[in-house]
Amino acid sequence: MTGDGADHVDKDGGKGGEGAYERDRSYLTTRITADGRDGYPVEPGRYRLIIARACPWANRAAIVRRLMGLEDALPMGIAGPLHDERSWAFHLDPGGRDPVLGIERLREAFLRRDPDYPHGITVPTIVDVPTGEAVTNDFERITLDLGSQWSAHQRAGAPDLYPERWRDEIDDVADKVYRDVNNGVYQCGFARSQSAYDQAYRRLWERLDWLEERLRDRRYLVGDTLTEADVRLFPTLARFDAVYHGHFKCNRQKLTELPALWAYARDLFQTPGFGDTIDFAQIKAHYYVVHHDINPTGVVPRGPDTRNWLSPHGRESLGGRPFGDGTPPGPPPPPERVPPLQET
Repeated sequence: MTGDGADHVDKDGGKGGEGAYERDRSYLTTRITADGRDGYPVEPGRYRLIIARACPWANRAAIVRRLMGLEDALPMGIAGPLHDERSWAFHLDPGGRDPVLGIERLREAFLRRDPDYPHGITVPTIVDVPTGEAVTNDFERITLDLGSQWSAHQRAGAPDLYPERWRDEIDDVADKVYRDVNNGVYQCGFARSQSAYDQAYRRLWERLDWLEERLRDRRYLVGDTLTEADVRLFPTLARFDAVYHGHFKCNRQKLTELPALWAYARDLFQTPGFGDTIDFAQIKAHYYVVHHDINPTGVVPRGPDTRNWLSPHGRESLGGRPFGDGTPPGPPPPPERVPPLQET
């Protein structure tokens, strides 16, 4: 399977046991840097960030781009929520093609880079517009570089999401979140044996319980401001009740039944740059329609009612400064605005 990074294989043995899901993490790791050390220097307008609203890994890049105010320097293309084995497609754009790259499927940019490209076609991907070649789809590195290598083109008041004094703690928390939560929900959903599912389910809920306790008396995961750790957890929480609870069988509790995590998630959702990147309709369309092996009917559930994401969260009482010494970003450009929350 290509698309959201969910390439998976059934492994006999290994950490997850027989039938366990394993993510293919073979990416184009070329970096776009201020000094151009990999042959791709930072240049405003040269590159195009390709995301899909449905994908949690791409959601991270969309959030950081917003927080950094890079909308003009790094234009964004949005693939639709549906795809097949060939890759994400631009089926929401006029004529079914990205209006800048002129391609129907993201796969075309990878094949221009390497005609024999053997790995998954994933978002986020940054494409070099002059050549039409994919530069990188290394989702972890992309957000770090948007916060550092693109500093000359960031907005005034852009926050520091990876401050030096907290990096070790950010890395530690983000690693735990990735292993057990971001990827853990997929390990539950794509497990091919009861034992593999049971192990993934246990790890997921042990980590969610750990996060619930950590966030009882602190507003953010690390320090007193938003960091990369929060950016990496939020997309999974935003999709939890709508998709992962039922579709991926992560159903011990709903997010709305975890007091600290639910309040924390609403706090982030209501913070400029986070909730304004979320399109619940596209999220549900992707998971329930594309994952034929899990949901062969393709029926998309109507619920849950998402308006509760705007209910008061009370997290201000814990203190903290969302943007540190920075300021909130302005509203997203009109073409990038997501639909308002509605009753289902």
